Amino acid sequence: MPKPITVREPSPLLATLFAEWPQEKKKQIRTWLKFQAVTVNGRPVSQFDHPLKKGDVVAVRTDRFAVPKTKLGGGMKVFFEDAHLIVIDKPSGLLSIASEAEPEKTAYFQLTEYLRLGNPRAKERVWIVHRLDRETSGLMVFAKTPLVKETLQKSWDTFEKRYEAVVEGRLPGESGKFESDLDESNPYRVHSAPRSDLTRHAVTHWRVLAKSTWRSLVELTLETGRRHQIRVHLADAGCPIVGDEKYGAKSDPAGRLGLHSCMLKFSHPVTREEMRFESPLPKDLAALVRAPRSEG
Repeated sequence: MPKPITVREPSPLLATLFAEWPQEKKKQIRTWLKFQAVTVNGRPVSQFDHPLKKGDVVAVRTDRFAVPKTKLGGGMKVFFEDAHLIVIDKPSGLLSIASEAEPEKTAYFQLTEYLRLGNPRAKERVWIVHRLDRETSGLMVFAKTPLVKETLQKSWDTFEKRYEAVVEGRLPGESGKFESDLDESNPYRVHSAPRSDLTRHAVTHWRVLAKSTWRSLVELTLETGRRHQIRVHLADAGCPIVGDEKYGAKSDPAGRLGLHSCMLKFSHPVTREEMRFESPLPKDLAALVRAPRSEG
C-alpha cells in the first residue's frame, strides 16, 4: 500500500492521488476510491473531486472493512463487515449468484470485486450462505471463509428471518400461520401439494402491518426456509405479492416484486455475539399502502 499523504496545498482528491502516488496505476487508485478504501483524516471518501485542505492526511485503509451503509457496485449497501462475514442490503433486480445468462451483475461478483479491490490476482472472495430471488430486495449474509460458510449454513434454521410484502387484497384477520407441503421439483414454479417424497413442510407466520383499499402490507416470519415459500403461501391465501405474475398477481404498481428481506438475527459464527440487522421497506413499496390504487 502507498504511504499516507499530508496535503501541502488545497486540491481535488483524485488529482492529488495521481500526483502523489505515481507508482500506482490510475485504475487501481480509482478502484480504491470506488470502494471507499481511501480515507481523508481517517474517514472513508469515494468522491473523486473531494476538496482537500492543507494539512489533511490521505491514506489507504489497511483494515479494508467497509463502514456501515457503504455503497458498492450493483446498488448494494454494506450493513456489517468483519474478517469472517459481510452483511449487505441487496436491491431488487440483482441476482445473488451468477447464471449462464448473467455472470457478472450479481451480488457474489460485486462483493468479490470489492474484496479484491480491483486486483484480479488477489485471492479474496465470498461464499454464498443463502440466496434471495432476483426480484426480492433486502438483507443477505455472505461468508469470507469456507469454515464460516459451513457454520452459518448448519445454523441456518436458528436464524430469525423476517420479510415484509405488499400484497393484493386483504388477509382473513390480523395475524396467523400458513402451513403446507411444498413441491419444489420444478424450481421455477413451486406449489403446495399433498405430502409425499417430493414435498417439504413449510411454515410461515404472518402479521398485517398496514392496509389500503386494495392492498396490505404484511410482515412474514419464516419458521422454515423453502424455495418461494412466502410467494406460494400468499398466493394460496388469495393475496399474491404485487408484481408476482408467476404466482397470480394482477398488478405491478412498483415495477418489481413487492417482497423485502427486512430483518436477520443470528449468532456470529466465531464470537457467538448476537447479530441483528434491519432494513426498512424501500420507499417505492411503502408508498403502495399509503396511496389509493390507480392502475387497472
